[in-house]
Amino acid sequence: MKFLDQAKVFIRSGDGGAGAVSFRREKYIEFGGPDGGDGGRGGDVWIEAVDGLNTLIDYRYKQHFKAKTGAHGMGRNRTGGGGDDIVLKVPAGTQVFEEDNETLICDLVEVGDRHLLARGGNGGFGNSHFKSSTNQAPRRANPGLEGQERWIWLRLKLIADAGIVGLPNAGKSTFLASVTAAKPKIADYPFTTLHPNLGVVRIDAREFVMADIPGLIEGAHAGAGIGDRFLGHVERTRVLLHLVSAREDDVAAAYRTVREELDAYGHGLSDKPEIVALSQIDLADDEMRAEKMAALEHASGTAVLGVSSATRDGVEPLLRALMAVIEAARAEHAGDADDQREPWQPLAGDG
Repeated sequence: MKFLDQAKVFIRSGDGGAGAVSFRREKYIEFGGPDGGDGGRGGDVWIEAVDGLNTLIDYRYKQHFKAKTGAHGMGRNRTGGGGDDIVLKVPAGTQVFEEDNETLICDLVEVGDRHLLARGGNGGFGNSHFKSSTNQAPRRANPGLEGQERWIWLRLKLIADAGIVGLPNAGKSTFLASVTAAKPKIADYPFTTLHPNLGVVRIDAREFVMADIPGLIEGAHAGAGIGDRFLGHVERTRVLLHLVSAREDDVAAAYRTVREELDAYGHGLSDKPEIVALSQIDLADDEMRAEKMAALEHASGTAVLGVSSATRDGVEPLLRALMAVIEAARAEHAGDADDQREPWQPLAGDG
């Protein structure tokens, strides 16, 4: 299935139904009068995050969504039925923007989040609403109000706990494939990964979600290579795993290249907790491995782990280090949520 993380769609809520002009003409009823019913309300347009979706591919083939018009009013004071709503179903993590692709409308972070995008038009009044002492037989009714229409952008940002960053061919996809059931494309040439991949990591009876994005090169923020458009998929992560290949001649320069691109991108990525690892260590002898890890520690200013996806050397310690950061972030988030809850107070008059 093709990965699609951005789509532009047109939405329109339903028009309200028109009110009716009608008069009672029933046998054995002495006095007639206006009895035109109101029109029904037009359908609304909603967007909802649902489970089971991880791409916006459905919106590649259909870009126009229109809710139903409300039914017209009828005689005998019968109100027209309301138009059916329409619900755009998207993956959790989808953001909705105005047509300018900059003004945020809503952010659907969790499954079940819903937002009203366009409200349906009200139905028009029937002629029974216009009866008065001076106008016993009004012959007018209101048309229904028109619905709202707009173009919107849908932008998906994957929900993951850890995100892998690094230069092309740093071993990111191989690492993801070795620790999860994900099956990303793996080959010995740059830019093998052309779209983000997700996988679930299980370690010590615990689990977290890991995302792998296409590799960054110098100038990615200016569009070089694949650019930085996929960095949005690691904006929500709790920790970044920065892989630097042991095949790099200058691991410090490779590390700094990616960090500069993260800084240029912004959106808080450069402030996220980071675990740095020297990958593909099976390709270097002990002396070269120690030399490159020392250079990488000096460049990053933090302890560096060594890992080989091929031999599984260092994989479990690295996963446990990621899990520790993720659990600390989860606990902090849960504590903040508890602090925001209002303390219990007795009802007035109790006691």
